[in-house]
Amino acid sequence: MAKAADQAAEKLWDMIKDFRVCMLTTTDEDGTLRSRPMAGWQDAFDGTLWFMTRASSHKVDEIAGHHEVNLAYAEPDKEHYVSVSGWGEIVRDKDKIHQLWREYLTTWFPKGLDDPDIALLKVRVEKAEYWDQPSSAMVYLYGYAKAKLTGERPTVGENEKVNFRPQTR
Repeated sequence: MAKAADQAAEKLWDMIKDFRVCMLTTTDEDGTLRSRPMAGWQDAFDGTLWFMTRASSHKVDEIAGHHEVNLAYAEPDKEHYVSVSGWGEIVRDKDKIHQLWREYLTTWFPKGLDDPDIALLKVRVEKAEYWDQPSSAMVYLYGYAKAKLTGERPTVGENEKVNFRPQTR
């Protein structure tokens, strides 16, 4: 990635690293989009996002049939919004599972690391877009006043599209 893309990727990670839940959207066999919450825990971002899942879950079948996925993150109180498009695949790597394991996961995997149904969802990020708006009352007042006086939308905050990988698989 070029320097600007590196900075955008760093900004993206800064925005999502503290999110513990996002919405994962997959495509069902009939073409219907389906979303569900997913919890992610990782310490660094290298263009890939990781999630624990059950190998027997419906989303695993959906990803096997349609690898394109979307992750949506939102923190309205801070006006942070992120949409990530990527390529999903299921991974059964015991070392990686051990590396990403957190004790809270026992809630979903009572047998812990020995649970035979545990798997990882690996999302290789291809594109992302984020919106980072200042959330102060003064910014909103400024925006409202500018819109009323000039009829134009104010430009506040950041909106960036980031390409991580070429569209080849």
